[in-house]
Amino acid sequence: MAATLTQAISSFTNGILDPSTSANGNRPKPIHRSSSPHPLVSSEQNLLRLKAHLQNLPTDLLKHVHLSKIRREDPDLYFSAIRDDLTGLAPIVYTPTVGEACQKYSHIYQGPEGLYLSIDDKDRITEILAEYAANLSTTPQILVVTDGSRILGLGDLGIGGMGISVGKLNLYVAGGGVNPHGTLPVVLDMGTNTESIRNDPLYIGLRRPRASLEEATEFMDAFMAAASKAFPKAVIQHEDFYSEAAFAFLEKYKNQYRMFNDDIEGTGSVILGGFMAAAKQASAASGKALKDHKVVFLGGGSAAVGVAKEMMNFFKMQGLTEDEARERFWLIDTKGLITSTRPDVVAGKLASHKKYFIRNDTEGKEYPSLADVVEYVKPTALVGLSTTFGAFEENVVRRMAELNQAPIIFPLSNPTSKCELSFGDALEWTDGKVLFASGSPYAPITRDGKLREPGQGNNFLVFPGIGFGALQAGATKVSEGMITASAIALSEALNEEEKKAGLLYPRLDRIREVSAKVAAGVVKKAQEEGLATNTKLEGLDEEALVKEMTAAQWNA
Repeated sequence: MAATLTQAISSFTNGILDPSTSANGNRPKPIHRSSSPHPLVSSEQNLLRLKAHLQNLPTDLLKHVHLSKIRREDPDLYFSAIRDDLTGLAPIVYTPTVGEACQKYSHIYQGPEGLYLSIDDKDRITEILAEYAANLSTTPQILVVTDGSRILGLGDLGIGGMGISVGKLNLYVAGGGVNPHGTLPVVLDMGTNTESIRNDPLYIGLRRPRASLEEATEFMDAFMAAASKAFPKAVIQHEDFYSEAAFAFLEKYKNQYRMFNDDIEGTGSVILGGFMAAAKQASAASGKALKDHKVVFLGGGSAAVGVAKEMMNFFKMQGLTEDEARERFWLIDTKGLITSTRPDVVAGKLASHKKYFIRNDTEGKEYPSLADVVEYVKPTALVGLSTTFGAFEENVVRRMAELNQAPIIFPLSNPTSKCELSFGDALEWTDGKVLFASGSPYAPITRDGKLREPGQGNNFLVFPGIGFGALQAGATKVSEGMITASAIALSEALNEEEKKAGLLYPRLDRIREVSAKVAAGVVKKAQEEGLATNTKLEGLDEEALVKEMTAAQWNA
């Protein structure tokens, strides 16, 4: 199977990208013309040709591989194609197709795509990065860094995580306006605990079990210091580290370097932005005060805790204290509702990042299932970050519709194979009343003569603006205030037509405009907090900042 896939990719990509190669693999002799020049090929023709090639490829993975090769050879052509069809190509260059590409990374590998650093070289990281930086023609502005330990809910994929770093930076360029020559994807190879990958004869990463958190922290200390020295003005985004490491690294480095974690902070921002819109619609339907919304989370990983903490800012905006805001959240992990009396909590075995949301008010009663918690809490909102397909079962969804005039249901796990609830089932089981946002894309559905468009809580709506805004501000760090400002800017980016259609998020075909708005909000907050060093943007109002961000965006 692997050999067949590899051969198929080789056949498609080599045949398309190098039409001068003959069937036996040898280049034909050049044809000499005595009077006419070589035919002129325009950029418009190249773009049309690329689109035609993509249409002829039978699978999304082959399209992904072909586009990857185009990106390395001709970035202008690559990003022109994405600009022209962002909605159609985003699922190819990123989720959900990038998940399969990461799983099969060593099988479809065609050459280096970024910077690969091994934990075996920990003591030489400063030397390696200094030499690497000295040989670059353009200084990186944005680094996306992963260790491949928790890719899109697919698990520990080792060096295959490079596909995520590359994919995220594709979106930085296409959606945020970052110059592609200023992007650097990085994978930190610390081994993998997935034996099937480690034992694969085609695997190109370290064939060892994953490093312990202590080993990984020593490596990260060395990397963050060396990267910040080699690329002193760059923004560093952490991506798809496993939960304990993600929180530990964010806590350790967020005030020391210009960095943020997209899984924790980016996800939190985009969901806060969507929740602000949904809560207002739900309260308008029910008459319930905004501060009285109650949110149940299915999932206790880094993304869930990060999202819940960011969503707390919504309740703080309504005048609640931090403790009062925290009381509006109930988190469920694999053992049920997280309570102070649950046996594993009493025994001190609860992961540290979950402790913030321990419930102390259940009077010794445990709630092991989602249905139990919904009946106990009677929430207005249900958020899924469990990576469990179909986890929002029909009885639970119908109960949410009984409890609420406009139930807020956000099944956020990626990819679609991990999503807790499909858009179609959500509409059917709530009789169309649901305020829905998923992490994966779903097609619009016509119901009762009206086109219903699902929201997608896609980090793509915020992280390009966060990184680009921090970069334009010359921010010394990416603060919690800047993350919240990105969510507020996102919620304000809805245009009148989108509001009239009841959307929770702006449409992706406006991503450049949205990213400029988000970036402007980030810059403004950086200025207010005294973190901005770019004096050229001082004193500008919001509208002027948006114009500056738009003007600074790179275009193919």
